[in-house]
Amino acid sequence: MSPWVEKYRPKTSRDIKGQNEALEKVRKFIEEFGATGSKKAIVLHGPPGTGKTTIAHVVGRETNSEIFELNASDLRDKKRLEEVLKPAIEQKSLLKEGKIILVDEVDGISTVDRGGLTEFVELIELSHYPIIITANDIWDKSLNPLRKQAELVQLRNIDYRIIKEVLADILRKEKSFIEDEILTRIAVKSKGDLRAAINDLQTISKLKDLSGIDFDERNKEVDIFNALKMIFKDKASDDTLKIFDSVKTPLDEIMLWVEENIPNEYKGRELARAYDLLSKADLFKGRIYKQQYWRFLVYENIFLSYGISSSKKQAKAGFTTYKKPTRILKIWMNNQRTAKMKSIAGKYAQYSHLGQKRAMREFPIIKQIINSNAEIPKELKLDEEELEYLKA
Repeated sequence: MSPWVEKYRPKTSRDIKGQNEALEKVRKFIEEFGATGSKKAIVLHGPPGTGKTTIAHVVGRETNSEIFELNASDLRDKKRLEEVLKPAIEQKSLLKEGKIILVDEVDGISTVDRGGLTEFVELIELSHYPIIITANDIWDKSLNPLRKQAELVQLRNIDYRIIKEVLADILRKEKSFIEDEILTRIAVKSKGDLRAAINDLQTISKLKDLSGIDFDERNKEVDIFNALKMIFKDKASDDTLKIFDSVKTPLDEIMLWVEENIPNEYKGRELARAYDLLSKADLFKGRIYKQQYWRFLVYENIFLSYGISSSKKQAKAGFTTYKKPTRILKIWMNNQRTAKMKSIAGKYAQYSHLGQKRAMREFPIIKQIINSNAEIPKELKLDEEELEYLKA
């Protein structure tokens, strides 16, 4: 018996449920590819089972485009990329009007080889055809070059009611029956993962006795965008306190995300209360670092999760696009500048037999010395980024 996830995989746009906005953005990207100022790649990112790969195949089918599919884990290094991806982005399709390059699970490319990611980003610019990329977590720091190069489209967890409708439709086609209560439990416990829900449905449909079925919730990592949605949109409850436990982002960085996006959700007294509770979370954060009172971490989490969530009387209607905190960008840029200065000072110190600390203290003078003679950078073997830093 074939897996139901494959048997009932969407074939047309009408079959895709709960991701209309993402679908339209991908279709527009394909239609406008090659226009002045448009990007050559689009990244579909979001939790597993939300339809990222399916959307790419459906759009390809509806635009009469050949899909050339690669898995990022296969693109291990520059040589492999040159052999596999480069011909694909240059050669015209022999069978279809158009062509789409699909690179699945790009998260894998950064964990295997950083050089492979650099080469991949460079090849994107050379592509004659649109590139659709999928990722579970596009906000990994190592994927920063790719984020700059591509359009980003987030897929959200699918609402359990939509999942339940899909499951019921599959049962009708299979001429099978499962009680409505069990369908609801399958849909809710899937946590927005439609693929997992369908797999569970197929397994349960084979059982003769459905009593005593244990529906364990999947221990899924929640990305920062879904965590913010739960804080700002859902009613505060005991589960709210656990939201950040499943987010890979450190709590200090989560605080910056919350700070950045509070004004997008709250107004008036709700806004004032949310900022007041955020300040209390920051107060405990300061005590943790200054006095090493790590038991205060629980209070920081309470104010940041339940406190912020309970600030609202009623959630703002509609979908909100959450922004990456600008303070993170500023901190990152400052760290980059400091790193370049340390790198240059270190090379100069080694060449001139100075101490590293002295070279750092006297860096303004050293910078002038290096810039005074074009041969000095060559002697120090400074790279392009270090040379750009010296010109700034």
